[in-house]
Amino acid sequence: MLMISMIDLDKREFHSHAHKMLRECLRKMGIEYGDATPIVKGKLGKPSLAEYPDVHYNLSHASGIAACMVSDRECGIDCENVRDFRPNVMKRAFSEKEREMVEKAPESEKNLLFFRLWTLKEAYVKALGVGISYPMDTAEFSFDGENIITDIENCRFRQFILKNGSFVVSVCEINNGDN
Repeated sequence: MLMISMIDLDKREFHSHAHKMLRECLRKMGIEYGDATPIVKGKLGKPSLAEYPDVHYNLSHASGIAACMVSDRECGIDCENVRDFRPNVMKRAFSEKEREMVEKAPESEKNLLFFRLWTLKEAYVKALGVGISYPMDTAEFSFDGENIITDIENCRFRQFILKNGSFVVSVCEINNGDN
C-alpha cells in the first residue's frame, strides 16, 4: 500500500504527518498504530512493528511532500522535491555512468534526472535497512523511457514523477523469493 501526500506544512510537521499516513495505512489492514505501539529496530535502526513481523513499512518526507509505504516485503520509499542538486553529492553517490548521464542531459532536465536517480538509491538502501552507509555508487540505475534499468536482483522498483516534475517518489520492494 502506498500513500503520497503533497501538502504545505511547516518543516517540523512533516514527520508527524508521515506517521499519520502510516496510521491510516495500518488501520486499513486492521492494525492499530499509535504512540504505545511496540516498535523494534533492526541492527542498523530500521523500525518495524514488534507484534507484526510480516508487515513492513517505510516513510519519507521532504519540503511539500510526504510518503508512506506498507508491504508484506521489506520496502523502502524516498520522496524529494526537485531543486538544484549539489554536484558533490553526485560525485560521492553516483556511478561514473550515472554522472555522465546527468552531465550529458539537457540543462532543463538535469535536476529531475538527478533526483530520479537519487530517490531510487535512497529507496533501495532503506529497503535493505542499511541507510546511506551503503556504497551508493554501486547501486546503478538508468532509464529506457519510463522503465527503470538496474542489475540489482530480487528487487522491484517503481517511480512516480508528480506535479510536472516538481516531485519524485521512488519505491523498492525486496522479493521474498516467491516471485
